[in-house]
Amino acid sequence: MSANSKMSIAVHVLTWMALDRLDETTVATSQRIAVSVNTNPVVIRRCLMELREAGLVHATRGAGAGWSLAREPESITLRDVYSAVEGTGLFALHRTAPNEDCPVGFGIRPALDSIYTRLDDTVRDELAAVSIADVLRDIRAERRPTG
Repeated sequence: MSANSKMSIAVHVLTWMALDRLDETTVATSQRIAVSVNTNPVVIRRCLMELREAGLVHATRGAGAGWSLAREPESITLRDVYSAVEGTGLFALHRTAPNEDCPVGFGIRPALDSIYTRLDDTVRDELAAVSIADVLRDIRAERRPTG
């Protein structure tokens, strides 16, 4: 089972837009962002749709068309991003109901649901403490490799 990278891509997209906001002459397009993420622009457009539905970005049409943040980077937390693109939580229960006659199967769902709810609440609380502005600040503080 592989890890889902939707969250990482969404944070990358929003951080790119926060950087673009510093240079008011630059427009964020799915093509430009895709080059940075090193993926297909279709992947970026799908991500942008989820972010738009969550009210985190908006599109501009016509001359200078592109995407921009719908709020200040300081007010967009990683919890907002997580809710926009992940929504359902870190872990999922069985796709089909376990055998209710089994000594484990009858109680596994409520037991795991309780644990998963606490884990998800903890993750969301941690993500709420970090904004897109914080991520951009950390990136800008990193030194580029030389040579």
